[in-house]
Amino acid sequence: MILQAALNGDRTRADHPAVPLTAAELARDAAACVAAGANAFHIHPRDVAGRETLDGAIVDAVVAEVRAAAGGVPVGVSTAAWIAPDLEARVAAIERWRAPDYASVNLSEDGFAEVMRVLLANGIGIEAGVWSVQDADRLAASGLADRLTRVLIEPPGVDPMAAPLTYEAIHARLDTHGITAPRLQHGDGEATWPILDDALATGYDTRIGFEDTFLLPDGERAPDNAALIAAAARLLG
Repeated sequence: MILQAALNGDRTRADHPAVPLTAAELARDAAACVAAGANAFHIHPRDVAGRETLDGAIVDAVVAEVRAAAGGVPVGVSTAAWIAPDLEARVAAIERWRAPDYASVNLSEDGFAEVMRVLLANGIGIEAGVWSVQDADRLAASGLADRLTRVLIEPPGVDPMAAPLTYEAIHARLDTHGITAPRLQHGDGEATWPILDDALATGYDTRIGFEDTFLLPDGERAPDNAALIAAAARLLG
């Protein structure tokens, strides 16, 4: 089972003083998370000003440093539109990538198919970010569903009480379309741990990290990403 560490996302030091931003900080966190039980990573590289970036030179350098620190564990990045809102500029930046093992692509964003094709052309795997049943339909219509590394089932901001039905509906729609790529299920905010528990119970891959939550299962604030990974690993047994 994959236990992916999502180390930073769009989080800043204002959110938590231990959010890793630089390549060195991400590498240090990655090494600690591997020791705690992580076997895959999702990171958002930053430029020298601490801003999320898709710049090829930065992305490749950060990924290489993190992967080396993690002993060769696969490292993925984001292609989120908010990082580079102009589609043409986003695709041009991603075309220069060579180092990531995979990248997440949000099916709710315009241009997702173009981004996916560029990644495939560069030999980079795709994590298809499915936030809704409509996203599952878009994935099926794209003609690329059979070329994925995995599908991320990740509806944002879901009420923990309503989450099971939301996730079940997405899984069912993927099944209807015959999409058989491996699935990684995770939540965010208050839904993080309930959704992780459900993923473990049903055998889906999952993830945890500062991108999704700062809280441990008991509600205490985690000191770092490794503490979150260790808590998830204990649940995994």
